[in-house]
Amino acid sequence: MSKVRKLEETVAMIPDGAVLMIGGFMGVGTPPHLIDELLRQNKRGLTVIANDTARPAVGIGRLIAAKAVRKVIASHIGTNPETQRQMIAGETEVELVPQGTLAERVRAGGFGLGGVLTPTGVGTVVEDGKQRIELDGTVYLLEKALKADFALIAAKRADYLGNLEYALTARNFNPLMAMAAETVIVEAEDIVPVGVIPPDSVVTPNVLVDCLVAKEHRHG
Repeated sequence: MSKVRKLEETVAMIPDGAVLMIGGFMGVGTPPHLIDELLRQNKRGLTVIANDTARPAVGIGRLIAAKAVRKVIASHIGTNPETQRQMIAGETEVELVPQGTLAERVRAGGFGLGGVLTPTGVGTVVEDGKQRIELDGTVYLLEKALKADFALIAAKRADYLGNLEYALTARNFNPLMAMAAETVIVEAEDIVPVGVIPPDSVVTPNVLVDCLVAKEHRHG
């Protein structure tokens, strides 16, 4: 059965205050029309889990600029001065996580794990408030798994069942996030008949995908 839905109706499922995982690296691999529709519907109080917040006019940075985000969990905000300003002003809560640790926390959420042990951050501010565990003479931090209410994913191609193929580095965090959210919404550049995508090219299987939004289905 086709999972294709209209953009407006799909984004309307996302309530104010939702926790979102949003794929992308500096906007590459971030679903632009889903971001547009979040802004158009004036969503507020969002928690965004992502690699970064891009730039003020790009990708997730547009949500930051619109003050739609209450909390950010990301590996860096160095390219977005507006995120930095809001953090310093106390307008937006920012939790900075080393990039590899962020990926592992998302993966843990998708795999049903409670968290991961990593030596990254031991003896730094990253350690604040976290449990230290020593194993075989090495100290680790317990980093808890991350999950989300919704994952907003960008794919190169999808078939009508929801099998996904990604384009090169635009893949980035998208496959991990598609495993760690209750509802997975995908913006695909193209939606093709089942069988067009070679099985070996399918990265995210259809069982993880709830809704597909094609570019031609976006709000006018």
